[in-house]
Amino acid sequence: MENLIPLIIQLVSGAVGGNVAGALFKNISLGTLWNSVAGIVGGGLGGQILQALLGVDAGSVAAGGSVDIGSILSQVAGGGVGGGVLMAIIGLVRSAMSKG
Repeated sequence: MENLIPLIIQLVSGAVGGNVAGALFKNISLGTLWNSVAGIVGGGLGGQILQALLGVDAGSVAAGGSVDIGSILSQVAGGGVGGGVLMAIIGLVRSAMSKG
């Protein structure tokens, strides 16, 4: 169960990041549902990549019942940025394909 908490944080943050990116860049927005879906996928990927690069221990979020705020913030940042970036990439590709 402890290993699921960081993943859930990443996925939720990714959905938020995807929707924030969609709101900021309306011309590449996929709509709320697809911004969320792209964000969830990107959040999971971005969070895992950040975790691998920085060596953040995923279990430290809830290890021993204590909360490591630094680990939680890194999960939120990785998920949110990953979600926003993937949504933007998909939106740009979709936009380029519709012009051609």
